[in-house]
Amino acid sequence: MDIRSIITIDKDILGGQPVFTGTRVPVESLFDHLETGVSLDEFLDDFPTVSKEQAIALLDIANKIMTSKNFEQLYEAVA
Repeated sequence: MDIRSIITIDKDILGGQPVFTGTRVPVESLFDHLETGVSLDEFLDDFPTVSKEQAIALLDIANKIMTSKNFEQLYEAVA
């Protein structure tokens, strides 16, 4: 799945906050929900405009970033 089909960053949508493509649901809300113990299915029930495929693909991307052997590049990207 192409990252553009998962995440959109547009200054006209929530001031440029990353959202799930085709929605106004901030990507951050998925992580916030999971952090508080809400299941993925409950998140999807709360935000029906987000597809399960988008949510799983986002988690997969986050996993790849956080387990990358090139972590120095991540430091450079967020500095």
